[in-house]
Amino acid sequence: MGISIVRFQKNKQAAPSWGVLKEELIYELSWQEPELEQVIKKLVPPFNNIINNAKKTGLTMSQVRVLSPLTPNSQLLCQGLNYADHVAEAGIKSRPPGASENSLFLKSSASLTGAYENIVRPQECQLLDYEIELGLVIKKNISSAVSIDQSNLKDYVAGFIICNDVSSRDVQMGAPAMQWFQGKSYRSFCPAGPVLYILDENEITQLPQLQLKLWVNGELRQDACTSQLIHKPHTTLEHASRFSNMKAGDCLLTGTPGGVALDMNLKTGLSLVLNMTKDAKRKAKFTRAQARNPHYLKDGDIVESQIISGDGSIHLGRQKNTVVTESL
Repeated sequence: MGISIVRFQKNKQAAPSWGVLKEELIYELSWQEPELEQVIKKLVPPFNNIINNAKKTGLTMSQVRVLSPLTPNSQLLCQGLNYADHVAEAGIKSRPPGASENSLFLKSSASLTGAYENIVRPQECQLLDYEIELGLVIKKNISSAVSIDQSNLKDYVAGFIICNDVSSRDVQMGAPAMQWFQGKSYRSFCPAGPVLYILDENEITQLPQLQLKLWVNGELRQDACTSQLIHKPHTTLEHASRFSNMKAGDCLLTGTPGGVALDMNLKTGLSLVLNMTKDAKRKAKFTRAQARNPHYLKDGDIVESQIISGDGSIHLGRQKNTVVTESL
């Protein structure tokens, strides 16, 4: 059985602390490391000694400020278009397995925020979207190309975490080659947690059996299982190791399923294609084509998400974030 790690503040003035969540109570760890990279190296199964040495606080998650377990030093490597239904709603024809490129991009760690903090819409964003994703936290440093398959994936993945890859679609479409990094990297655009579930030796086998769900104002918008991933985590990490260093505490966001607000219909597609070299015109036409879509996030909307294994043995908690507009 794995353990649920939390990062929290007892009050706004307190330094961040690390803890174990057990039976809804927080047990505080003595570790003072500011970055997840150092903490991951201490989280080696079996976990009995870690739990036994943790200090019972008597505090619940509602009595502390819950922080992102991913820390500023965590690199966020993201997969795009990794569920077939999301590929379809993006206006791309389905292709046989293996025929599509594995789309990878980075998201700034400045976007990290707690599982219960506000999602802050920047002043320049009109089309604010949500994307629930399973995050895989890297277990050890990778500085050269490595061979990874399902049998040794457990050597490279320390645990699972919920991430919401919040996106400003109008900013994202604001350049000919797309502004993916900027459109997805504003501060508060990656709620992560509430817990980081550190896997026991054999729990990596649960990876294809995780159920992702996201609600907006109580309406279920996204509902999928990780068995539907097009590019599997072991092939993605092996591919990424060909060109990128990774370290313990980094996170691979494995893509979002269908159900996002973005609707790549004919009118929207034409607004992009016919104005590919005209930035301002393309962005304005794209925004107008999407403006009547009621699924984009508005001020006061409440976004909730959770990830649970099929048998219920792994529960990554439940995020709850309210959308607010940036105040200057």
